[in-house]
Amino acid sequence: MKHFEANFDGLVGPTHNYAGLSFGNVASFNNAAQASNPKAAAKQGLKKAKSLAEMGMVQGMLAPQERPDLTTLRRIGFTGTDAQVLKSAHEQAPLLLNACCSASSMWTANAATISPSADTRDKKIHFTPANLVDKLHRSIEPITTGLILQSTFSDPNHFHHHGHLPEHASFGDEGAANHTRMCAQYGESGVELFVYGQEATNPNAPRPAKFPARQTLEASRAVARLHQLNDSNTVFIQQNPDVIDQGVFHNDVIAVGNQNVLFYHEQAFVDTQNKLDEIQSKLNTESHFIEVPTNKVSINDAVKSYLFNTQVITLPSGEMAIIAPTDCQENPAVFAYLNELVTLETPIKKVFYFDVKQSMQNGGGPACLRLRVAMNQHELSAVNQHTLMNDQLFSTLNQWVDKHYRDRLTTKDLADPQLLIESRTALDELTQIMKLGSVYQFQR
Repeated sequence: MKHFEANFDGLVGPTHNYAGLSFGNVASFNNAAQASNPKAAAKQGLKKAKSLAEMGMVQGMLAPQERPDLTTLRRIGFTGTDAQVLKSAHEQAPLLLNACCSASSMWTANAATISPSADTRDKKIHFTPANLVDKLHRSIEPITTGLILQSTFSDPNHFHHHGHLPEHASFGDEGAANHTRMCAQYGESGVELFVYGQEATNPNAPRPAKFPARQTLEASRAVARLHQLNDSNTVFIQQNPDVIDQGVFHNDVIAVGNQNVLFYHEQAFVDTQNKLDEIQSKLNTESHFIEVPTNKVSINDAVKSYLFNTQVITLPSGEMAIIAPTDCQENPAVFAYLNELVTLETPIKKVFYFDVKQSMQNGGGPACLRLRVAMNQHELSAVNQHTLMNDQLFSTLNQWVDKHYRDRLTTKDLADPQLLIESRTALDELTQIMKLGSVYQFQR
């Protein structure tokens, strides 16, 4: 049976803005208060997704969440009509309003952790939405994330959905941004790498001093238990606290894997060699550990260009390629390294560059926009087919964006009641396009 890795990209929502909400994310902070272009952001994401589909990849789309989130604003005491709630929040607590308007669900690498059926004891694909407790604007996402995933992967014969972990700092979980999987072939049992920033319940364990470690070892181990994984196909690795303090807020800003390739910066991990040895001992195939040295690409250049927040994909030809942001082309050190990389004796032979600057300016690159799901043909057939990218969906979604999205948005616009109406109207229509059922009804 044919097996492959599908990419499900987040569709950028109508309230995409630059509010600088993510402490520890250098790009998010540096671009705070700039005007955003939601229409351009959505179209950039759709173009990347369509291009991967044209390369022969299985490509899906995940719906955005309803924003502004009036439910949360009402939970914290704002009352009256929708317009009154927005006005009061803007006047009394503008930072809370900004958080409740964030379109951050576009970064589906944080949506959930996924384990394929080849790894799990019940031979189903397991989904655990990330609780994202470290950031207010993201902590309001998990329930709707679960509903979107269930509407996309609904067949209980193939898919096993879990609730998000307890909403406590000890179980800080940031999803697939701190998880990757290595294997010989997608349909074979592999090794799942859980990368954590700190061991929360051990006060003597190393942790960053400046920025928060968003993923805990406790959360990673909990997800592995929920997903029915064995010790033989899990490895727990600590991210280097020093690089977190330099703006590497998730592992996917400093490392990425695909099949038998792990592409990482030399400063990415703690106890690197022992962990690589553990991966190799558990992986039933020859590994390619591609370490990028600091003297070729500094941490600063890696963070600015998002060299490691690239997608490493296996093309139908069997060659691997990197899907990189154009920012990698614009950084001399990174561009020189990628030009060298494709000449080396590794499976990575090509680099494709895409303009996703609207996402990059808010601190998320190509890999942030996608959630990877390794599956077989039967499992793909059980997916909501209206979410899979093809010519018709691409055309329909572009027309939908043109109809409903603004081309300029500032944080001052977030209190505009008309923006709420526009967003709800857009999502009501999207529900029909992608056959999402009752995903958004609970917010009414």
